[in-house]
Amino acid sequence: MTMLPFDDRDGFIWYNGEIIPWRDARIHVLSHGLHYASSVFEGERAYGGKIFKMKEHHERLLRSGALLGFQIPYSVAEIDLACEEVLKVNNIVDGYLRPVAWRGSEMMAVSAQKSKIHLAIAAWEWPAYFSADARLEGIRLDFAEWRRPDPATAPVASKAAGLYMIATLSKHAAEAKGYNDALMLDYRGQIAEATGANVFLVQDGKIHTPIPDCFLDGITRQTVIALARSKGYEVIERAIMPEELANTQEVFLTGTAVEVTPVREIAHYSFTPGAITRDLLLGYDEMVRKPG
Repeated sequence: MTMLPFDDRDGFIWYNGEIIPWRDARIHVLSHGLHYASSVFEGERAYGGKIFKMKEHHERLLRSGALLGFQIPYSVAEIDLACEEVLKVNNIVDGYLRPVAWRGSEMMAVSAQKSKIHLAIAAWEWPAYFSADARLEGIRLDFAEWRRPDPATAPVASKAAGLYMIATLSKHAAEAKGYNDALMLDYRGQIAEATGANVFLVQDGKIHTPIPDCFLDGITRQTVIALARSKGYEVIERAIMPEELANTQEVFLTGTAVEVTPVREIAHYSFTPGAITRDLLLGYDEMVRKPG
């Protein structure tokens, strides 16, 4: 199947305060963000024309830029309005949005103090990251070779482009072996996350999830934790070693793209998407699609 490239589509993109034709949203090859990963972004979903957790995403976008040492020249309220405008001009009701901010091409060196900060926002129709059948059956993960780094070595609380390099490498390696994704450990050998989603384990009726001290504390992760607790489940945030998968009955991932997706296999460990996973999957789907 031929995939439509993202640089050659009909539609419009918000670019530094203006709505421009999709194909005109370009940057120079000597942009600092391309060479030195001085770029941050967000991934958001719109359900029924309403962007889920929009304010939280844009607050995090500004924090991410600050952690990389630059100030995005728009307020949360301005970014909110821009995202709503992008949905409207592209006639998108259910879709995915990608705000991205980066240092421009004024300086080309490690130091880029005077580079302009750009912001663009694109949106496109996008169904579930994994198919409905895959979500219900559970997906397959392999262990990643690469590990999430010590927080003393990178701005791990930022949704920064550079932090996804090892995620891409890990996912490609897993896909080459027939898996859907990869489970990444951290620098201590503890379970961290999948390549672009947080992970939860169900053990004897309790939900366990790693402490996000060296990877992103996802907005969907926070939402699902609150949802689970509202349903009476005990959620425990703690250090989790990979050998604990042997005593785990259910595993699921959370993220804006994957929503709540069951896992049926991690390397040689097998799981059955059970009642708790299904309850949270359905509960999350109902929450994000609730009108009003």
